[in-house]
Amino acid sequence: MSEALSASALATLFTDARTHSAWLDVPVSDDQLRDIYDMVRLGPTSANCSPGRLLFVKTPAAKARLKPALLSGNVEKTMRAPVTAIVAWDHEFYEALPQLFPYADARAWFTSSPAVAEETAFRNSSLQAGYLIMACRALGLDTGPMSGFDRAAVDAEFFSGSTWKSNLLINIGYGDTARLHPRLPRLTFDDTCAII
Repeated sequence: MSEALSASALATLFTDARTHSAWLDVPVSDDQLRDIYDMVRLGPTSANCSPGRLLFVKTPAAKARLKPALLSGNVEKTMRAPVTAIVAWDHEFYEALPQLFPYADARAWFTSSPAVAEETAFRNSSLQAGYLIMACRALGLDTGPMSGFDRAAVDAEFFSGSTWKSNLLINIGYGDTARLHPRLPRLTFDDTCAII
């Protein structure tokens, strides 16, 4: 059985962690992004399907390509973030299942039903986006996830001719804590949960 995390670790991941929209001018290295992914890839997905794909947008030229697809309220924070991860999913993720899930013919579960494949890929890439946020926090980085962008425009600009489709964006860097807004309220257990 695993040990519970310390209060300090829980603060890093949850209680003190915040969504950032203002960033310090401190770069995030390619090695840091590789370390983040090495943690993300270990998170569980359905039948180990691992449909999430990450495109890390860092360069000014790449950011300029992303900018037209952003809703106006997301432009400045995304352009200033050291990295913006386009979290995508591969709609042909099942082609890797013979390697990733060798215990059964899991590929056939999805090739026989495109609707099931799409739902599985979207759901599990969303789960992997959560792992990405936690991995960033665990490695000392801040994040700003968002869905305010034109998916069709992002897909046309970055994934044309591929099997990838965008899901959400996550800005990554070192947040400017001096520019944080007060934490917004959250729903309580009784508001959102039931035990039966």
